[in-house]
Amino acid sequence: MSSTSDKAKGLANEAAGNIKQGVGKVTGNDKLRAEGKAQEVKGEVQKKVGDAKDAVKKATK
Repeated sequence: MSSTSDKAKGLANEAAGNIKQGVGKVTGNDKLRAEGKAQEVKGEVQKKVGDAKDAVKKATK
């Protein structure tokens, strides 16, 4: 997977996670809030993986 696709998927997961958290908060659904937080963290990690891949590419040039 390329660094760009990692970053894009990371952003998508962060956004979806934030939405889930918001819906969970409004509806009082703690499980949905937890799922949203987990998805948000997953997105943050994916973005960092993309950043790391970019750093490796730059270092090897």
